Amino acid sequence: MGIKGRAKGLLFPIPVDTQDEVHPVFSICLLSSCSPSGYACLGPGWYVLAGAITQECAFADQTGYPTGHGIVATIAELHLDPTVLPTLCSILGPSVPGEPCSLASVATWADEVRKNKTWSAPMHYINAIADHPPKPCLFPGAQGWDGDEDVNVLGAIRNTTNLLGRWVKQGSDLSDSVASEALKFLIHFVGDMHMPFHLVARGEGATTVFVKWSGERVSKCFFFFRHGLFVGGTRPRLKTFGTELHSMWDGDVVERAMETTPAKWKKPLTPEIEQHLSGKRYDPLIRKVLVEGVNKVWPDEVESWVQCPAVERSPLLGDDSDDQTVLRSQRRPSDWDDDSVCPLHWATPIHQLACDWVWPKKLDQPPYNKPRGPLLELDTEDYAGRITKEWLVEKLLTMGGLRLASILNVVFAEPRDH
Repeated sequence: MGIKGRAKGLLFPIPVDTQDEVHPVFSICLLSSCSPSGYACLGPGWYVLAGAITQECAFADQTGYPTGHGIVATIAELHLDPTVLPTLCSILGPSVPGEPCSLASVATWADEVRKNKTWSAPMHYINAIADHPPKPCLFPGAQGWDGDEDVNVLGAIRNTTNLLGRWVKQGSDLSDSVASEALKFLIHFVGDMHMPFHLVARGEGATTVFVKWSGERVSKCFFFFRHGLFVGGTRPRLKTFGTELHSMWDGDVVERAMETTPAKWKKPLTPEIEQHLSGKRYDPLIRKVLVEGVNKVWPDEVESWVQCPAVERSPLLGDDSDDQTVLRSQRRPSDWDDDSVCPLHWATPIHQLACDWVWPKKLDQPPYNKPRGPLLELDTEDYAGRITKEWLVEKLLTMGGLRLASILNVVFAEPRDH
């Protein structure tokens, strides 16, 4: 099923490696940038600290959870106008030796460079002042956005889009290296926008809120400080200490969506689709989404996902006199949306979803709202079961992929009738 509109392409996706295996590394887990939580594992070897022996620790991927970003990027790639991917590959330059060019291969680059490009950290999320789901649910509310006016995920999507538009212009003085960086940021930020807690202010995007996920296996290390001892975490997770609500959504619920994908989707589809898949664990999920999701579950919704409200002017390609960088676009929030690319319009319902039920209301009820109360179990029929039944993860990732494809088609596709 195609998508009507300006320079829209096909529809079928897959993400980067999930780092599912537990590497045989025994180590102490310490504060670092190893995972979304900021914890890392140092080793190898057994370490004794004040009489306590650390447990086996799954060595964390430095990018945190790459699966969702890879899925979004692959879905986007499968929906690109045929004229677009060669241009994108020329901007990105050589990929991993021996591997074909793919958007998924750079989907986590923005996480990988956060430690060195510290200025980019606020661009992975957006916070509205006083936003505290489920109530008050503000996006942004009367007090506006927290932090610098335009240094957030929505402003970054707008700015990187404009930078790429400038690069496309004949005679642009924008360097290829800046265009490459802007493209890699854009691919990642569109994925971030479709994870609900990247849009929520409460609990620092739910990174300080801990819940239980039934001892689910995770692709990161964690630590706890108890009785003066640092002790390494392991798989399965120690249920007593749980996981961040933010990390659960970025990783565990995506993993669950892959685990529950029927085995029949391991079978290849058409060559046009399979050439964009590379044997990742999430390939079956992508096949399921492309065939069943688009055609049977959301057939009446898909076209609207890439649409934007009409506006009086279109700042898409930017102003040549506006010497932008990836960080400092100096644009007002009112300039984020135009009639082709509208991150604020797209993000608003996702934030509302967090307020409606993705932020568990039981967290504000006894005994879970007590300082030393038990952790709320979310691997339940009414929460995890609802996510699975409603195809919520699949829907958000597909939205992200189609919108990323739409942005790239608008910027790069050669004009023609569709």
